[in-house]
Amino acid sequence: MFIRGVSWNKFSPSDVDSSCNLLDVRAADDISVRSPSDVDSSCSDIRAADDFLPPEDKLRGVFLQKLPGKVAIHTALSGVGVELNDEVFSNVVNMGDLSGEAMLVFFNWAIEQPNLSKGVGAFHIVLKALGRRKSFVHMMELVKDMGKRGVSLNSETLFIVMDSYLRAHRVSKATTIFGELEKYGLECNKETLSVALNCLSQRSHVGTACLLFNRMREKVQCDSSMYNIIIGGWSKLGKVTEIEKFLKLMVDDGVVPNCVTHSYVIEGFGRACRFDDAIRIFNYLEEKGSALSSEVYNAMIFNCIANHDISGALKYHEGMVHDGFEPSVDTYVRIILYFLKRRRVSDAIELLDVMLGRGVIPSTGALTEILKPLCSYGPPYAALMVYNKARKAGCRVSMTGYKLLLMRLSRFGKCGMLLKMWEEMQESGYGCDMQAYEYLVNGLCNTGRLESAVLVMEECISKGLFPSKIISSKLYNRLMDSNKVDVAYKLFLKLRNARLNENAQRYWRAKGWHF
Repeated sequence: MFIRGVSWNKFSPSDVDSSCNLLDVRAADDISVRSPSDVDSSCSDIRAADDFLPPEDKLRGVFLQKLPGKVAIHTALSGVGVELNDEVFSNVVNMGDLSGEAMLVFFNWAIEQPNLSKGVGAFHIVLKALGRRKSFVHMMELVKDMGKRGVSLNSETLFIVMDSYLRAHRVSKATTIFGELEKYGLECNKETLSVALNCLSQRSHVGTACLLFNRMREKVQCDSSMYNIIIGGWSKLGKVTEIEKFLKLMVDDGVVPNCVTHSYVIEGFGRACRFDDAIRIFNYLEEKGSALSSEVYNAMIFNCIANHDISGALKYHEGMVHDGFEPSVDTYVRIILYFLKRRRVSDAIELLDVMLGRGVIPSTGALTEILKPLCSYGPPYAALMVYNKARKAGCRVSMTGYKLLLMRLSRFGKCGMLLKMWEEMQESGYGCDMQAYEYLVNGLCNTGRLESAVLVMEECISKGLFPSKIISSKLYNRLMDSNKVDVAYKLFLKLRNARLNENAQRYWRAKGWHF
């Protein structure tokens, strides 16, 4: 008997038995190599290998493994060793790309954890996330599950569900949800109707809101706020005829227009470029005396700004203060932005001083909008002045605002101010991203501080951030021009090796291997 040219007769039975014994011994040795303590240590090594991941990434990584069955997924989630709280729960749901089904599986596990709030707020977080992903089947499944769990739906739940459908341009489905309120344990009353009208008007479906209002007007007692929602919706679109029609309907129904109604009417005439009519309405209200308010003055100020009549806007602003109405943040910011658009920087800073002197603190987003035009032209001194004044008044600067200032200081080579701004950004609790490092390296290169630029570049690489080819080439060329070829070559090797490691880690994470 031959097997691949080898004669079986050459082997004796004793040789076969001895070889089998050797196989048994080797198998026994293989089994006894790893003791239970070694297994525990290897598990701890695997657990330690993913410690660099935030808690939400660890939990989302479970779903990359494609485990079979909900029980296996729940067991894996419990074995991650993450203490789930409201913040981690929100990060898992809102970030990443979990599917609708995976999100429900995670929610069913999370709702059983002791440190997670069991109220309606947790359901709202998941409903919003499902609506953003247009996973409407799972969203409605969760709405039905709320009733089974004994959690009562409220007006905010209705707004989230309707707004999710309207964002996806499914208007008929949104109105159908409102028509089936009893099915979900809600009643058609003044509160729910206001929510539906507000939701439709915000998404510019004012015509559908009018149809819904006319259909429900006899069933629900309507007040001025509902009429104002419709009039405000038409005002944003500049539909003067619809505004007049609905205003007449409001008066015929015995509902008295208030200051909010007047502000919407004035704003609507302004959007339709009928500024003279808006002024006549304001003069009529001024003669009455009791109909003026901060909303009415704001409408006139915004109309003047839209008509490029800044002197008129300042006149109404002075009248607003004279009549005892406090200007809002939006009032000041609109005028300041107009000044900056016309490059009247001194007037903008003067009005900012008035604003801060009256105790009106701009929001983080408003300050960022002010810094954007200031960082697009001229030296950075005006932007730094606004930054220092706002920061001293207690306004928090956004990450975008800091990067705008870093960009402008880098372009003008203000290295000392650049490093100071860098430190203040880190003191504010912001982490450094690639753009911030690029601005810093660029500024240091412009001032010839190449050693500091190399240190910043190495710190950037160590954090897994890789500057663009333009910034890297600029630093390499400056080093070569300064006869620092060895430094440039070592930096090149570090960047190349770091990119290789980053590509490998990206591949691992895509496969669910969190090493």
